[in-house]
Amino acid sequence: MRCVVANWKMNLTSHEARAFCEDLLLRMAPDPGAEIGIAPPYTLLHQVSELVRPKGIQVFGQNGHAEPKGAFTGEIAMPQLRDAGCSGVILGHSERRQFFGETDAALTQKIKAAWQWDLLPLLCIGESLAQRDAGQTLAVLGQQLSILAETGPGPLWVAYEPVWAIGTGRRAEAAQVVEAHAFIRAELNRHLTGTEYRVPILYGGSVTPESFPELLGLPEVAGGLVGGASLDSRKFAELVKQAG
Repeated sequence: MRCVVANWKMNLTSHEARAFCEDLLLRMAPDPGAEIGIAPPYTLLHQVSELVRPKGIQVFGQNGHAEPKGAFTGEIAMPQLRDAGCSGVILGHSERRQFFGETDAALTQKIKAAWQWDLLPLLCIGESLAQRDAGQTLAVLGQQLSILAETGPGPLWVAYEPVWAIGTGRRAEAAQVVEAHAFIRAELNRHLTGTEYRVPILYGGSVTPESFPELLGLPEVAGGLVGGASLDSRKFAELVKQAG
């Protein structure tokens, strides 16, 4: 199974989102042959869901709180994501970790909450440039995946996003991607032993139609979590076609 997920981050208005979705659906084959997801800002979740879910495209929240309700101004709860039409939620994106202090302990609870509300967690992991240069990549990935020993098994997607490649136009060399994805698969097998779930491992970090075919040819690369290129319906449709 190949997967392509658009992370719109803090972009697009309702008019722009509608134009994107309508154009994407026109460009997509009736059966794209891949799992497709879109993660819009919260204000667009319901609108995007109504437009794309009838065509088999999943909608993801960009974050979610572990508590089902409460005095958490500015947060969004998992049942609210479900109510808005989501079937999944991105958790642990490097921007959440870097700018909003998201911790592994918090992510453990968020994954459990996502499962409780029948949402598919897309867990993002990855190292900074300083950690890469210090030879700490695998140690960082191992630490970030260690929360699965606490969550136990469940439906899950993982995205490897080297932080230094997000929005920079750079991406990891093929050998670096292969090494990281092989390590992630080994860790998933270790933590989720005995489970029936085959967790797809996506690559994220300046994914484009030009770079995606090579990435898809690498072992254990099941697709992409796409940032900048996902704001262009033509480019995203091409990525969907490549993954199919």
